[in-house]
Amino acid sequence: MTSVFPDVNSKQIVKVVGQLGFEFVRQSGSSHAIYRRTSDNKRTTIPIHGRKSLKRKTIKSICKDIGITLEKMKDLL
Repeated sequence: MTSVFPDVNSKQIVKVVGQLGFEFVRQSGSSHAIYRRTSDNKRTTIPIHGRKSLKRKTIKSICKDIGITLEKMKDLL
């Protein structure tokens, strides 16, 4: 991956959303977890696929959902 997009897996993303105040709501099927922040009702879906790296578009979509930039994501990792 390029230097703009960090090489992250779902466990690392879960840590980041936890730092931002998101809480686990429910599991959708066996491979997607839904997180919500009650202060502003933002929510995001995180694919849970073990240690596999997430795709660029998925990382970008999660950043958009939680309202941060890629640079902020890298800082929180």
